[in-house]
Amino acid sequence: MIQLKRAYDSVEEDDGCRVLVDRLWPRGVSKEELNHDYWLKELAPSDKLRQWFDHDPKKFDGFRQRYHQELKTNNQVDKLITICQKHDIVTFVYAAEDRDHNNAVALKEYLEQQLN
Repeated sequence: MIQLKRAYDSVEEDDGCRVLVDRLWPRGVSKEELNHDYWLKELAPSDKLRQWFDHDPKKFDGFRQRYHQELKTNNQVDKLITICQKHDIVTFVYAAEDRDHNNAVALKEYLEQQLN
């Protein structure tokens, strides 16, 4: 099972394996506070795509399509699939304020398609 959680939310035992999926470290959060198992920053959207999206919910569908295209050629996807196969619960950790329109949401959708 893949779940999503903001980097600013409290760490809980049922988070399972915690994977930071942002290219940039979350502002104001120490490594101890984040308590992550992996940081796969290479899985994050390219700087160009991230800047284009600029967390605008109106652009999310286009962002998701473009990000999925980037993921098709990203060699870190296989590493994430392996992590997901080794753990019953994997939590993608992200910093964005919008819980519905962010790279972790799009990454989860893409990965679930790959795992099915």
